[in-house]
Amino acid sequence: MIKFIFLLSLVSLSAELSAQTVTVKKASEKVKGESMDGFATDLKGSRSDASNTLTKILKEHGKIKFLSADPIIVTNPILNGALYEKGIIYGLIKEENSTITIWIGKKASDWTEGQHETVEKEIEKLVYQVGIQFYRDLVQKDVDQTQQAIDAVVKQISRANGLGKDLVKRLENNDQEKIKLTKLMEANTLEDAVLKVKIENNKKAQDSLANALTRIQEMKKVHEEKMRKIN
Repeated sequence: MIKFIFLLSLVSLSAELSAQTVTVKKASEKVKGESMDGFATDLKGSRSDASNTLTKILKEHGKIKFLSADPIIVTNPILNGALYEKGIIYGLIKEENSTITIWIGKKASDWTEGQHETVEKEIEKLVYQVGIQFYRDLVQKDVDQTQQAIDAVVKQISRANGLGKDLVKRLENNDQEKIKLTKLMEANTLEDAVLKVKIENNKKAQDSLANALTRIQEMKKVHEEKMRKIN
């Protein structure tokens, strides 16, 4: 029951959230001491969630490796279906107050002159994709939580229905038992009255027989007296 109330509270909180808009902006960052150009987006959420989303998206676009600290490095990136065997892109996450900033960029020297414009457009799309996926992942958590709440309510309804049916059945059985007991009580009351009459009649019969016995005994004495006087 406590878990059920907790799930409902999560649903209530989630329902208050408004739709999020992902805005991508040009931004430069220093990576391993070098200034690099790229794109960034500011997100509302936790760093761990942002890191999970960024890693998941970058894994879909090349071979990634992690350093002991930022950034995430993607080699042999695949952008818009094209493989760049010598290209490298970098991913960073920064946190300030409650805002998480995701940045993806490149070092100019890792790319040929003719690739810069195309790659920049693809990186901008990639940052936007990360932002969209980030919020979708958050909403999916809300969807999962609401489904848990739905499942909990359905389970409680099922239990309540089962209990209701059991109580109705028990009431029906109780009413049937009451009818049986009422009939037994009525029969018992009638039998009690009949037995009382029979007992009273038996007492009268006993008194009558006792009187008859006394008279017969007296008559016997009279006859015995007659017998004694015959000589």
